[in-house]
Formats: sequence, C-alpha cells, structure tokens
Amino acid sequence: MTTQPKTGENNLVETVKVVVQALLIALVFRTLLFQPFNIPSGSMKSTLLVGDYLFVSKFSYGYSKYSFPYSFAPLSGRLFGSDPKRGDVVVFKLPADNETDFIKRVVGLPGDRIQMKSGRLWINGEIVPVEPTGSYVDEDENGRKVNAQVFRETLPGGVTHTILKRTDQGFPNNTIEYVVPPGHYFMMGDNRDNSRDSRFLDYVGYVPAENLIGKAQVIFFSIDGGSPAWALWNWPGDVRWSRIFGSL
Repeated sequence: MTTQPKTGENNLVETVKVVVQALLIALVFRTLLFQPFNIPSGSMKSTLLVGDYLFVSKFSYGYSKYSFPYSFAPLSGRLFGSDPKRGDVVVFKLPADNETDFIKRVVGLPGDRIQMKSGRLWINGEIVPVEPTGSYVDEDENGRKVNAQVFRETLPGGVTHTILKRTDQGFPNNTIEYVVPPGHYFMMGDNRDNSRDSRFLDYVGYVPAENLIGKAQVIFFSIDGGSPAWALWNWPGDVRWSRIFGSL
C-alpha cells in the first residue's frame, strides 16, 4: 500500500523550489546583466550624489573575474570585451586591493597623455574646454560647507558633463604628465578637488581593463545622504524624486 505525501510537505517542497529559482534568476541578472550600486561619497558630485542608487550594466565591457561575486570565476582578461569610451561613468575594482568598488569617469584611454595644469585638464597636449555655469555649495573632508564653481567640461569626442572646482592650487591641480599604459584607463572624479582617482598613482593609478565592472546607466532611487534607504517613514521628505530614472 502506498501513501501520499502530506499537503504540508508538498507546499514546503514547492516553496523551496520557488525560492531557489528566484535566487538563481537574481544571480544571473546581477552577474550578467545589471548590478545595483549606491554612492557612498561625494567624489562624483554633482553628477552623482551620496544616497544615489544606480544600475550598472555588466555587459557593456564584457566580463572578467571581477564581474562575478567574490571574483570566483577562473577568467583571465575579459570575455566578450569591448572598450569603454572617453566620458563613460564606470564602476571598477580598486587596483590597490582588487576588492573595493570605485566609480569615476573615464578621461584617459590607452596611450593618452593626461595632465592637470593650474586646475585645467589637458589631454594629449590640448586643454579641455570648460564653460562656467554657476556655483555649488559642497562639503569638505570634515563636513564643512565650502563654495565651489560649476563648469561644463567637453571631453575629446564630444561628451559633455559638469565638474566642480574649488581651487586651482595644490597637487591634484598641478600634476606630472601621465601616460596611460596599454590595456589601462585613467579615471577622474567630477568633483575634481575632492576625488582620490588616477592622479594618485599610489592609491588608484591606472586602472586595468580587467578591473572594469560595468557602465553606470540609470539612477533608480535617490535619498538624502543622511537618511538610510530602508527608513520608509522618511521617504516623503528625503527622497530626491527628481533624480529617479535619471540617465548617465
């Protein structure tokens, strides 16, 4: 005589199947298509603000071992790789530890000569044109309010974006001439005087193509940087509604 499984056992098995399938779908989506990131610092102001949440397309530049959780995939180089364009906003693994996620703008391609002179960006011996567009109240490293100027910068190739500038003095504004090695990229933050980027060779430096994770595509949520996203009771006042679905 056979016995039929109890209804409760059937329901449990089906629930486990659904959960496993959902996790697999989420893993494939996150690994191969889009991965969510949030912005923890002001180095990309005013393009990206602390508290912005965005989707990064993993397929834009192909896949490397860093495309996978915990970098577990036994890949060398990039699979289905394509080159980023100058002006792309890119998430990458910090070369110093190959673990920390950074987001910056590509300003230098392999073979380019990059230099800052008196606060102005030079690429391959030509000064990058800028146009003043207004002012901005920023915060320094200690949280103090500081005034910054907003410029519209146009990179070679035509990509136009805004940058913030506080000063033309100091090392980040007066650098050596960098020569980007083959297979590497030079990254800079749009908040030029508050960004640790490729200008700091001992910290970020030239970013290998293998370290690229993906291209920032769209802001899907944004909340004031001092308010956690899970605090739903703060949403009506703290959510930056005008930034949601903003493309990059």
